[in-house]
Amino acid sequence: MQIIILRLYYRLINVKQKLKRFSELGTFDRVIELEFKNLNENFEYKGKWANEVFKNNNPIVLELGCGKGEYTIDLAKKATGKNFIGVDIKGNRLWRGAKTGHEEGITNSAFLRTQIEFIEYFFAENEVSEIWITFPDPQLKDRREEKRLTHPNFLDKYHFLLNENGLVHLKTDSKELFEISVEYFKNESRGTLTCVSHDINAEPEMREEWQIETFYEQKFRKEGKAIQYLQFQFNS
Repeated sequence: MQIIILRLYYRLINVKQKLKRFSELGTFDRVIELEFKNLNENFEYKGKWANEVFKNNNPIVLELGCGKGEYTIDLAKKATGKNFIGVDIKGNRLWRGAKTGHEEGITNSAFLRTQIEFIEYFFAENEVSEIWITFPDPQLKDRREEKRLTHPNFLDKYHFLLNENGLVHLKTDSKELFEISVEYFKNESRGTLTCVSHDINAEPEMREEWQIETFYEQKFRKEGKAIQYLQFQFNS
């Protein structure tokens, strides 16, 4: 009985923490939340992210499935001449990156809370210069195939959003997802695989953006898993 009471107590604390974070999320700078029922083609920042949200004309870079937003924040710190937007549906996770961006005044970072399936509602054609996909759910069951963020259905969306010579980056610990994704990109006639690494730590030169570690990446490294990376460039 005591164990049941303790579980209920900690569950209640967790719920209260989530509600507090959801409430706080709406007070941070450059955080946009939009419910599915309110989606339409006239989203106010569509085609205007640089001018309206960031107040500049710098390139737009997305991190899809950003989780806690570590990559979004650290990329923004490293490349101040670009604007970075983390996209995720889970506000409880996204809160962490949004809070850091707000408190540290990282003005070239923003967060969008929505489902990635609807990403074309939020950005205009050719508005984005790069897309990062960092440690996504591999969705390895056949019936979940179309949920993979590297599936051809998503590549169609990326091709629409990305501008001339736009880049897609994938970083993952999943060997299965990586091999599947390499095949997806090899069969993509609209561009070229420009980098494939089965273990970034074994590369002779570590790219600066590879050095950023998410919460999950740190966990995977401790487990001895190789971190794999690919870069795909769409044709001009």
